[in-house]
Amino acid sequence: MTQPGGTIRALAFDTGGTILDWHRGISSAFAAAGARRGLQADWHEVTNEYRRRSLKGMVGQVQPAFNFDDLHRSMLDEVIADFGLGALTAEDRDAIWRTWHALETWPDFPAALARLRRRYVVASFTILTTSLVVDVSRKNGIDWDAIISCEMIGVYKTRPEAYLTAAKWLQLDPSEILMVACHNFDLNAARECGYKSAFVKRPTEWGPAGPPDPVPNPEHDFIVEDFPALAERLGA
Repeated sequence: MTQPGGTIRALAFDTGGTILDWHRGISSAFAAAGARRGLQADWHEVTNEYRRRSLKGMVGQVQPAFNFDDLHRSMLDEVIADFGLGALTAEDRDAIWRTWHALETWPDFPAALARLRRRYVVASFTILTTSLVVDVSRKNGIDWDAIISCEMIGVYKTRPEAYLTAAKWLQLDPSEILMVACHNFDLNAARECGYKSAFVKRPTEWGPAGPPDPVPNPEHDFIVEDFPALAERLGA
């Protein structure tokens, strides 16, 4: 599709928050484990702190000796200790950790992606592990043309090398790729590398607390309420 400023040939999707309803899945796993052990906590707060620490530890890494699955496991123990939830057993912790690989997508995504894929190359471009994206894609019936995990590159978003390498692997100029995310930090970094950007609102990504970054940068090429709206705007 030709836009003011060039032709979009591929869409690169942030996956963790933009595609996957992580808060509902992980908070439910915490609540279930807590109920088994007679624990009470603000599971929404616990889940969001877990997510914040995990993101902080992964974004911008270069050739780390760990991947996001490793970090999810170590941060889980940290958060459990800091919230006084030590009664959660090794079995409980494993169940919570494994929930990342069984998350559900936002309900508006799979059908919209199928529409977009008929017209564009579609790729998951993520800091999540390759294994995690494979598992959730199979669970939710998602067909990608490519999965590009920063784990493969060895350099993690939001470093420019990650975006430039993804474009190189797709054999496209960055200006031919539309980065799709619900976070300004990812989209802004992509734009600095020459990508176009689409902000898809996910107001419940962080549960009742709401997202920490809800107001889209007005410079984005597309700002939409949901994935069907993006598909419509892109003529799919």
